[in-house]
Amino acid sequence: MLLKKLQLNKIAMTVVLAAAATTAQAGYKIKLTEKDTIEFGGYLKADARYVTGDVAYRDFWIGSGTPSADSSQFKIHAKETRFNTKYTHGDVMAFIELDFYGGGGNEIVSNSYHPRIRHAFIKYDKWLMGQTWTTFMNTSALAETVDFAGATMGLVFNRQGQIRYTNGGLQLSIENPETWGTDINGEPASTTNDSVPDIIGKYTFKGDWGNVSVGAVLQKVDSEVSNETGAGYSVAGRIKAGGKNDFRFQIHGGQTGRYVGVVASQGLVNGEYEDQTAFSVAYRHFWNEGDRSSVFYGSVDTDISNKKRSQFGVNYFKALTKNLSVGVEYGRFMMDDDATDDVSSDYVQLSAKFGF
Repeated sequence: MLLKKLQLNKIAMTVVLAAAATTAQAGYKIKLTEKDTIEFGGYLKADARYVTGDVAYRDFWIGSGTPSADSSQFKIHAKETRFNTKYTHGDVMAFIELDFYGGGGNEIVSNSYHPRIRHAFIKYDKWLMGQTWTTFMNTSALAETVDFAGATMGLVFNRQGQIRYTNGGLQLSIENPETWGTDINGEPASTTNDSVPDIIGKYTFKGDWGNVSVGAVLQKVDSEVSNETGAGYSVAGRIKAGGKNDFRFQIHGGQTGRYVGVVASQGLVNGEYEDQTAFSVAYRHFWNEGDRSSVFYGSVDTDISNKKRSQFGVNYFKALTKNLSVGVEYGRFMMDDDATDDVSSDYVQLSAKFGF
């Protein structure tokens, strides 16, 4: 009886794998029992990137950069490649995903970059617990870019541990706290008193027209000699613009700290919680069923450290098959801070991506 059951499971797995192999982005789904399935997915991505200007090379732009006069650099890597596994048992789902931006390795011989956890969470009914995108973030409002995440300085962009409740369009969560910045003495802020989780609420309105989310975050930061409470807001969404085209946007304000701009603002600046204003916009146009382009722009302004960081880009993706596409993107990253001269760098990036 056991042997017969194993043989039937083997046949079922073979059929599912064969079917999945012909479906774009479907991954590989294996039926283990009537209640249990396991799925494997992800993509392989190779990038060739050239950066030239007065800001030093980075694999992808964030809300900060290193001024470096007349610098230029070219690199080829596959660090964005990622793998994920989803295990479903009835109403329970567990998900884990890794990529290779974990540092380490070298470019002398082996280029052996370390994997890192992107997502690792368990979901049951209306509850989620583990590490994934912050509830404050509307992932559908991210532009499609060749650069890893596009204009991150204008985005909510954060993955962390959390406990989340979802009921229809409403999401509420408590999330991992992290005091960051400088205290009233100008020293790095301590995290030893992070005893209160961040509190986030978001509501998403959805329809045939697309979606818009409205969110708020409340953070208490305590660095022993600096004790502050910050509150910030976010409005983000994706609006359909005829056919498969769409418009994506994000607007953020208040004391959003580390949640917005990817280190553009430190949160605490000499013991005072800094306000920042950030936004991003993107338009994606399909030239045919698979080929498409996006043009995007993002910016952030901080009110105490007086930083202004921005990025724009335009790209073109060519769909060679249902699973394979190549893309090329040109853009510019700019730093316009009060304390320093304006600097910028141009970049051109070519990618090949195979999803499974």
